[in-house]
Amino acid sequence: MEKSAHNQWGRIAIGLVLFGVSFGYVEAAVVVYLRTISEPVRRQLYPNQAAADLFPLMTYEQLRSTKPESVHLVGAEVAREAATLLMLSAVALVAAGNRKLWLPAFALAFGTWDLFYYVFLKVLIGWPASLLTWDILFLIPVPWAAPVLAPAIVSVSIIVTGLIALRRSVRIRVFHWAGLTVAGSLVLLSFLLDSPNIIAGGLPHPFAWAVFATGELIGVSVFFHAVRRSGGAIAGGY
Repeated sequence: MEKSAHNQWGRIAIGLVLFGVSFGYVEAAVVVYLRTISEPVRRQLYPNQAAADLFPLMTYEQLRSTKPESVHLVGAEVAREAATLLMLSAVALVAAGNRKLWLPAFALAFGTWDLFYYVFLKVLIGWPASLLTWDILFLIPVPWAAPVLAPAIVSVSIIVTGLIALRRSVRIRVFHWAGLTVAGSLVLLSFLLDSPNIIAGGLPHPFAWAVFATGELIGVSVFFHAVRRSGGAIAGGY
């Protein structure tokens, strides 16, 4: 029974990783297309800006006055991001087989997808120039922005924790959920703090590394506390 559960865990993990890697390439390819479409407008608005620079962002008003036929692409991109999250959620649910393991399965798929998105962007167009290059992470509900290193750290963290939670039973108690909620809120806050400035077309201010690091440290610490309190049983329910 234990061997069967172990083999099933391995198949689920491999399947989610393969999906995340391949979906990361799809995401990178879509972004390459979007940059190709938007580049002529950016050159018109910011002629002295390097082609690889994402900031300052084009504001809605600039896009509407410069290329009004492309305004609808903003809504299409937001909808695509929502569809991406829904797809990752659905794949995780199918792979996990039950609601209890859905979250670690989603963490593994999401983290792999996000990490390899940057790997394939680097392969396809040589971007980002470094891990400290700023990126727009999401547009829902407002732009999230951070140096690439920050989402890469989050991706590695949730890949590791997702693998552990898929492999063994981890009981998350109420106080663990409270700690994880605080941790996630701090990480999210670090991504959103500069949103008003970025939406207005400004260059990013220094990233809130202290806020981000605090959230990351709390999250990892709380998770491993839950692991220690849960013992070493193999996760069941397959």
